[in-house]
Order: sequence, then structure tokens, then C-alpha cells
Amino acid sequence: MFQNLREDIASVFDRDPAARSTFEVLTCYPGLHARILHRLSNSLWRANLKWLARFLSHMARFFTGIEIHPGASIGRRFFIDHGMGVVIGETAEIGDDVTLYHGVTLGGTSWRHGKRHPTLCNGVVVGAGAKILGPITIGTGAKIGSNAVVVKDVPAGATAAGIPARILDEENKLANGFNAYGIGNDKDDPVNKALHGLLGHCVTVDQRIDFILLQLEKMGVRIDEERATADKFDPNHLNKIVD
Repeated sequence: MFQNLREDIASVFDRDPAARSTFEVLTCYPGLHARILHRLSNSLWRANLKWLARFLSHMARFFTGIEIHPGASIGRRFFIDHGMGVVIGETAEIGDDVTLYHGVTLGGTSWRHGKRHPTLCNGVVVGAGAKILGPITIGTGAKIGSNAVVVKDVPAGATAAGIPARILDEENKLANGFNAYGIGNDKDDPVNKALHGLLGHCVTVDQRIDFILLQLEKMGVRIDEERATADKFDPNHLNKIVD
């Protein structure tokens, strides 16, 4: 048990640069507290002391904000950063050196008995707020982006992001990378970008119409009505609304 505790403390120092001392980690890291209490509740669960195991896990949730079912299987050097809002279901299986950030859910999609929660292989990293649902497998070394909703298997070494999650290709990986808090190099809202693109196109079309009207005026064509209609549309006003 003490060997496991030493490994857990070392994993905190490896993955959290804010950790300054062993005493601080032991007293101020709810992820570590939840892991210690889960070891105890899991031992009670396997000893068929189901109610006592559930009660201990309930108390752990009260003190840490992390809910781990005592039936969940968790490997070595498991690290939960911050931890608040993490939920791990009964039949979840977690390998060694796995990292979860706050708000992660390893949930089920069925009320049937049996395997209904995810399996996370060794070295998986799951970003803040991600939801991994159902009896799926997240391969060794895979990364799940912040707020992703994963309902299908993720291959080893892959990065999945989005709702529903999709596997990022190598080009997207290089462009966006992986960030546990969902902030990539491109921070623009995609809807906002699309609207600005449409507005830019409207401005270009407007300029072409002005040019055509100007040429018609030079030819002596009366275009007062057409110009008044064109002037009603003000893309600068829309730009202010979008911004």
C-alpha cells in the first residue's frame, strides 16, 4: 500500500508543476484523497461488503467532489487533476499512468447488467469536461480533448475531439495540438468565423454591384431606385452585431 502511495505522490509531481512538497500533495490534493479512499472501498467491494464500500465512496465524494464507484478497476499511478465533478462508473477499467482532468465522466449508456462503462488503456489523457460513454475502449496513449463526447473506440495514440468526438488527422493535430482545457492555437469561434466570411463575401458582391451601377450611370441609365435598394444593406452594421 505504501509503495502505491509513493507512486501516486510521484505521479502528481510528474504531471502538476504546481505541486511543491509532499506534505502539500498529501493534504491538499483531492485527486489523491479520492484514489486512496477508492483503494479501501474497492477492497471492501471485492470482500462482498457492498454497502460499506458504497458508503465509503459516498463519503469520498462528499469530501473530494469526485465520485468513483467502488467496483471500478483502476491501475497504478492514476492522477486526477483538480478533480471536481469527475464521475467513474462501476464497470469502468482504467490502466496505468492515466490522467483525468476535472469534470470527466466515464459513464454508461445502458441499464443492463454487465460491462457498460469505458476501458481506458495505459497512458490515456482525458481533458476537462470530456464524456466517455458506453463499453468502449480508449487505446494506449490516446488523448481525449476537452468537452469531447466519445461514444466509439479510439485507437492507440490517437487524439479525439468534438461532439460527437472524431479522430483528428495528423495535420489537425499539428495545428491544434492537445490541451486539457480545450484552448488551441485557433481560439476563434467557428460560427463567428463563418459569419465574418459570409459578410466579407457580401461586401465583395456589394462592391461589384456599385461598379456595375456606376457604369450604367455613365451610359445614361437612371438607376436611382436600384441604388436606394442597394444602400439599405449595411454590412458594417452587421459586423458590429457579430462582434
